[in-house]
Parts: sequence; C-alpha cells; structure tokens
Amino acid sequence: MIDDRFLADNTALLRPPVHFYFDFSSPYSYVASEWIEAVAARHGRRVQWHAILLGVTFQAAELKSPVSHPIKRDYTLRDFERSARFAGLPYSQPETFPIATQNAARVFWWLHDQDPARAVAWAHAGLRAYFTRGVVLSDGDALKALLADSGIDAGAAEAAWSDPVWKARLKAENEAAVAAGVFGAPHFIVDGEPFWGNDRQAQIERWLASGPFKGMT
Repeated sequence: MIDDRFLADNTALLRPPVHFYFDFSSPYSYVASEWIEAVAARHGRRVQWHAILLGVTFQAAELKSPVSHPIKRDYTLRDFERSARFAGLPYSQPETFPIATQNAARVFWWLHDQDPARAVAWAHAGLRAYFTRGVVLSDGDALKALLADSGIDAGAAEAAWSDPVWKARLKAENEAAVAAGVFGAPHFIVDGEPFWGNDRQAQIERWLASGPFKGMT
C-alpha cells in the first residue's frame, strides 16, 4: 500500500511551487512567513523562498518605505503589531528599524545551495529573532550569535556573507525578483499570478483551491 503522505509529498514536488519573496527587515514578511507553508501544503504545493532586499525593489519601482512618510508612519507601525496579533503571533517593534539585511540574506542563499530546508529554518530564526526580541541582524556580532544559536557555523557564515560569490548571488536574486515584477515584500507568485502583501492570504488560498492553473473564476 502506498502511504498517503508519500503521495502528497510527491504531488507537491510535481506541481509548481508558490514563490515567496521576503526581506528580513519586513514585518509583513515575518507574519506571512508563518502561514505560507501551511497554506501551500493544504493544496499540495511547496514553497520556494527568495530572500531579497526591499531597498532594491523600492528603487526599481520608485517607491519608499511607508515608515519614511510622516503621514503614514504611525499608522504603519500600529498595523505591524495589529497584523501580527491578528495572526496570533508575538511581535515587538524593534527599536532599530528598518535595518540593512544583506548579510542575513547572503547567508540564506549560502545555506540554500547546501540544503533549502536549512535556509528556510534560518529565515524563520532571523525573522522571529528580529521581530520578537529585537536582535539587530545588521550588527555582525549579533548576527553571528544568532547563527550559532541556530546551529549554523558562524565563522563560515561570516566568510560567506563577505564572499564576492554570495554578494553576486544576492545581487542576481534581486535582479531576478525585479524582472519578475516584485516591488515589495512579502510578494508571492503562484502559477505566474502575482500577489503582494500579507493581506493576500485569502486570495492565494482561493487561487490554490480552484484547481491546477485555473485561478479564480
């Protein structure tokens, strides 16, 4: 007898993944990172994670972070916490915000090419640490301490984030994201259909539930 879980796992491998673009400094990416795997799994899909830099996408789209606009800042900071609370997640607005995340993202891609599952685990660790404990991922010492706590060789990770190979890799991933139409985070692409924002969960669920490649009717 073939195990149902085996069939489900292999069906997910055969079907196109849900592409999930995130930035380690994006509160909405943190919230979305906690539900996207479950949503995809319910519909026999896997998730392909993409660490990117929001600054690059903002520049390409001629946008700025909402917290950089005085009229939007207070509302946006309130909505970060409210969105996390609505999702049942802990959240503490980091004192240092936003932060540069290129080193955390380079570590993601370095791990990804060894084992994608380890890269995803690191993404969860980094996002949770920053948005619940205020661990400043842009600080080298804090980043290495978190890596070590996450079971990752901190020295090797530091060498990776300083290596031109992984700098070029992140640059290429940012360029690929922009070419795919990504202009913010979280951003999802499902069967070629783009969805932007943590608040697109219901629409993504509907799309996945409507059958292979059919979309919403």
